[in-house]
Amino acid sequence: MAKAKVEYVCSQCGHVVPKWMGRCAQCGAWNTFEERAVMPKTSEKSARTGRERGTYHQPKHLSEISSKQEYRIHTHNVELDRVLGGGIVRGGVALLGGDPGIGKSTLLLQMTENVASQHYKILYISGEESEQQIKMRAERMQIYTESALFLSEINMTFIRQTILAEKPNLVIIDSIQTMYNPEITSAPGSVTQIRENANALIQIAKKDNISMFLVGHVTKEGNLAGPRVLEHMVDTVLYFEGEKYHAYRMLRAVKNRFGSTNELGIFEMTDQGLLPVQNPSGTMLISRPQNTCGSVVVPIVEGTRPLLVELQGLVSPSDYANPRRMATGFDYNRMILLIAIVEKRVGINMKQMDAYINIVGGIRIDEPAADLAVCCALYSSFCDFEIPRDMLIFGEVGLTGEVRNIQDAEKRVLEGKKLGFKQCILPKSNENIIKQSGKEMTFFPVDNIAQAFHILKGKH
Repeated sequence: MAKAKVEYVCSQCGHVVPKWMGRCAQCGAWNTFEERAVMPKTSEKSARTGRERGTYHQPKHLSEISSKQEYRIHTHNVELDRVLGGGIVRGGVALLGGDPGIGKSTLLLQMTENVASQHYKILYISGEESEQQIKMRAERMQIYTESALFLSEINMTFIRQTILAEKPNLVIIDSIQTMYNPEITSAPGSVTQIRENANALIQIAKKDNISMFLVGHVTKEGNLAGPRVLEHMVDTVLYFEGEKYHAYRMLRAVKNRFGSTNELGIFEMTDQGLLPVQNPSGTMLISRPQNTCGSVVVPIVEGTRPLLVELQGLVSPSDYANPRRMATGFDYNRMILLIAIVEKRVGINMKQMDAYINIVGGIRIDEPAADLAVCCALYSSFCDFEIPRDMLIFGEVGLTGEVRNIQDAEKRVLEGKKLGFKQCILPKSNENIIKQSGKEMTFFPVDNIAQAFHILKGKH
């Protein structure tokens, strides 16, 4: 059998060369060439013959296409179903990525037991563990399902044959980087191997209406390893986040053709595996310190779920010519911008001060609702006073120091009321929720950060 020809494509500009090069001659980027298999071209004669024989598919009008009711397989895991949009879609392909040891295989093994208990046929294929190792992990997690099939294999030829022979309802591939197609000369994990193997699995899923989960490795930058086109090929892309030394794990959907990409699933890693967190706001605040400056609670919204998160700020004199700035769980550049706004609009000199921001619990905040809380936490640490423990703070801060309105303000306040918060600093443009929330909370609407700082100082 003749070897498949390969070429190399620059991931930045698309320039194609026959051999690998360190630097692209077209755009000047370094180490951007990726291997790609060259598919044989179909001659015009054969294509014309196919059209004459009527072997091509006839296009249809929208009214001629029959609509089918969406059918999902429930995983019996509230957090996972939330992120997936209600469950696993038949024929859908999901890609799950995350750092090593974060809990990807643990989550999928638990999902296997839950789905198999509903009399669905599951095929779990592992290229990283032997069948004995899978059983050891299942026994440690107290999983004893007999309705699922397990296979340790990396050869795509055998994997395709097994899937077509067993005809399961759900297939789990752990992981796509370990799969190997002997018809492709490149090594397992290469760009060509990953793309071609994923494409073969997706075709089987769509043709035979089989749901699939593909586990993907991540790079040191936190992105999924392999070609970027892999994320475009699948229906859903899930990311497992969280610090290895924290018990909590966050599951996000960065792409979902069958649901929202704003939902967040929160799990706790235990000896029995990953357990859904029933009250995430209360869990995140359970260890909040008392009588400490720089600590503030900010209500954020992930999809349809409001969360109360502790945000900590620390300002201390610097011994260096260039003071240090560090942010954990918050955008570093946004933090630098907010420090500059505080210095310019309020007149606080932080040029000789180190500044740190930390989001407790491994949560990452991307929405601008935390801007005002970051400014207040830094101001509290700078002036060395405590922010009231029963106070919520949220609002977006502009370059002129103004505090802008935030969406879902009422939802944030209601979550705070459930946990006993009595005070709230919020944008003045969101003060319409004051009438709706009654007299259970005391509200402090503000137009700018100077007013928020004045309110906090007046509490002491």
